[in-house]
Amino acid sequence: MNRIKQKLQEDKKILSIYFSAGYPNLDDTVKIIEDLEKNGVDLIEIGLPFSDPLADGPTIQESSTAALKNGMNTALLFEQLKDIRKSVSIPLILMGYFNPVLQYGVEEFCAKCEQVGIDGLILPDLPLDVYTKEYEAIFKKHGLINVFLITPQTSDERIQAIDDASEGFIYMVSSASTTGAKQGFGAEQSDYFDRITNMQLKNPQIVGFGISNAETFKQATKQAKGAIIGSAFIKHLTANGVEGIGDFVEQIR
Repeated sequence: MNRIKQKLQEDKKILSIYFSAGYPNLDDTVKIIEDLEKNGVDLIEIGLPFSDPLADGPTIQESSTAALKNGMNTALLFEQLKDIRKSVSIPLILMGYFNPVLQYGVEEFCAKCEQVGIDGLILPDLPLDVYTKEYEAIFKKHGLINVFLITPQTSDERIQAIDDASEGFIYMVSSASTTGAKQGFGAEQSDYFDRITNMQLKNPQIVGFGISNAETFKQATKQAKGAIIGSAFIKHLTANGVEGIGDFVEQIR
């Protein structure tokens, strides 16, 4: 069974951490992954840096730009991850934009993901209909779960279509803004969380955008299966380096 599906069956709230591969230093990728698992993180989203990250807030954009300047690219990331399954057992997801995947070659990219032990992909700019018509068979051939995003503005009809096409979890974007840490969730988010809960989707939801501390993690996971922290973790890396990962995770749990 895919590691993502296994993890989702556990009776716990999922803490997922996002970071940009190759940041703060080019060779930090593997150490960050290993340290996150050692400190109790359940799932890791490895950001594939891209030159035009439209959906990302300034913190992730800056880390992505720095990683590219450090020399990170798709081929190098796969090289860094070639032995990752010797030391890490939790689910690993690559998150990025579709353009680098297309440039690499979709079949080749998915085959490489399977080879190094990647469990899923999050490609926000890959439309649902394009995925189902052109790429779903390739993803499934290589054991990859494709994770789709929904927002408060996504219609019930589209959410249902995404749920039907999904096999792992749905990435529930907490607001229509770009990524970034926030202090809490307002009435709009509460209504949105209630709406999704009432739809009784077959796939669990993991909330992203705006989770930065124990309080927002608790709020986000009151109804959802888990939450994703990105910008706040990258800020912590920037300020404290790789050595401070344990302290960060401890503050969330």
